[in-house]
Amino acid sequence: MFLDIPVIIIYAAALLIAILPISIRILREYERGVVFTLGRFTGVKGPGLIILIPFIQQMVKVDLRIVVLDVPTQDVISHDNVSVHVNAVVYFRVLEPQKAIIQVEDYLVATSQLAQTTLRSVLGGHELDEMLAEREKLNYDIQEILDKQTDAWGIKISNVEIKHIDLDESMVRAIAKQAEAERERRAKVINAKGELEASKNLLAAAEKLSQNDLGIQLRYLQTMSDISNDKTNTLIFPFPTDLGKFLKGTAKE
Repeated sequence: MFLDIPVIIIYAAALLIAILPISIRILREYERGVVFTLGRFTGVKGPGLIILIPFIQQMVKVDLRIVVLDVPTQDVISHDNVSVHVNAVVYFRVLEPQKAIIQVEDYLVATSQLAQTTLRSVLGGHELDEMLAEREKLNYDIQEILDKQTDAWGIKISNVEIKHIDLDESMVRAIAKQAEAERERRAKVINAKGELEASKNLLAAAEKLSQNDLGIQLRYLQTMSDISNDKTNTLIFPFPTDLGKFLKGTAKE
């Protein structure tokens, strides 16, 4: 009795599997396998069940999730020669697994080293005030530079955040003195402007009162009322304004 051809194929495949050893790998949804056959890149596989031929095929597993890379503290000399200690965090992910494995030996170490040198280079071109006040702009500049350089590795830099900018204690004291001097300067300027405005108002009021004798008399009475309400031993003698005019005319004669 002859067997059908499809059955023969199934038996042959089963016999081949029994004779030839195979390697079975399972990749998760966020993992991909870069497969090399006899040393040559033959494709990216996954997720799911992956069958490899031992000694002929090798697979390198790559994680596609976002990686949080902590950049170690770097000593940076600012453009105005101030020494600061800066650390940051970089968020990136692998978009093309074959490039991340083929184009660079260790993409994690390479990205970390590149982030450190870029951080020092970018911050070294800015003054201390810019580092403290324009942190968002610096984050964007560092991200843009890193993203361009890691594009050949199949890596996408999604975000860069400068965490801390620490100063030496002596520099902190110097900045505090500078801020205090600046506050004193502003206070003096505001006080001078206030005095100037007050003098202008007094001059305008004096001109108005000098044009009306009744206004001068009312101001005189108001001043006497204010003085009399104070607890003082001062004696007040009313002085008629007509008498002042009479004395002024006599003096001219």
